[in-house]
Amino acid sequence: MDTGLLRGRDPSAGDDGRRLVDLVAGEQVLVSTRPRSSLRSPERLVGVDCPLGPPGGRQVRGIGTVRQRALITDHEVVQGSAFVKVVPAPYSSRQSWSHYLARPGVIETVGRADAHELDAALAAARRAPSTLDLGTIAERVTDEVQSATRGGSREPFRAARVRLRWVARMTGEDDTLSEVRFDAVDDRLRVLRFIVPGGTPPGPVAAVCEDVALHDWLLTTLIANVRKAAIGLETRAETLRRLLPAIDHLLHVWMPAARADDLTERMWIALERHAGFTRQWNTLVNRIRDQLSVGVAEALSAATRT
Repeated sequence: MDTGLLRGRDPSAGDDGRRLVDLVAGEQVLVSTRPRSSLRSPERLVGVDCPLGPPGGRQVRGIGTVRQRALITDHEVVQGSAFVKVVPAPYSSRQSWSHYLARPGVIETVGRADAHELDAALAAARRAPSTLDLGTIAERVTDEVQSATRGGSREPFRAARVRLRWVARMTGEDDTLSEVRFDAVDDRLRVLRFIVPGGTPPGPVAAVCEDVALHDWLLTTLIANVRKAAIGLETRAETLRRLLPAIDHLLHVWMPAARADDLTERMWIALERHAGFTRQWNTLVNRIRDQLSVGVAEALSAATRT
């Protein structure tokens, strides 16, 4: 997952937004207006044939196609998403591409691969350049959407893009989501690992992770914006000036688990318990509102003295 601020001045409004994520000719863009505005592109397949990178020196090759799609949320945030289901190959050698194209969104492993080692390798923060990199595939589609925006630049607001790498291991031992682990590796990379029931379709799992990536980016960006506002160090007017981009572009987008399906709700219950996304968000929002309240009070006091 690759998440960032959408370029341009309201570039995703109406038909123009559908144009930005219309990545596959003849396929329909998914448009939603409730409970939030969102656009999702049709899925596009990307062929891969590369090492998967498990530890221990064994060479495990992955061959197949990755699902790639783009999303725009509330005309503000763009996301590139790439995901795949990894399964053991039924053959010991590489097949023709027609075999892999008949199984869209599936990578088959050629070589002996331990499921736990492969899980750890795919979730590893640092990977060899030659191994499968879904983050780069996701980033490409984000760049494609960004390059298609038009209508002039918006007011200055810099926000770094953030990548979420997620791995969901499927098991038949439980009938619910379990063992959720979220790690902030550095300023630009997050890793999310969890277990889902066997047979869970990859698409809904990816949608849950897209929701997590969206809100992690919002929180990360708001933290940076509040820090740059230098509350208590700059004048009130300057602090409020620096906070205005967050008020205009971020605060209204926060809506965890807007999909309201069981898998999404269980994911957010686990994340709120351990990572405290909403607690930290609410603390920052209250701090911004306090600055606004004090600024208004100071302006009214000054007006009454004149």
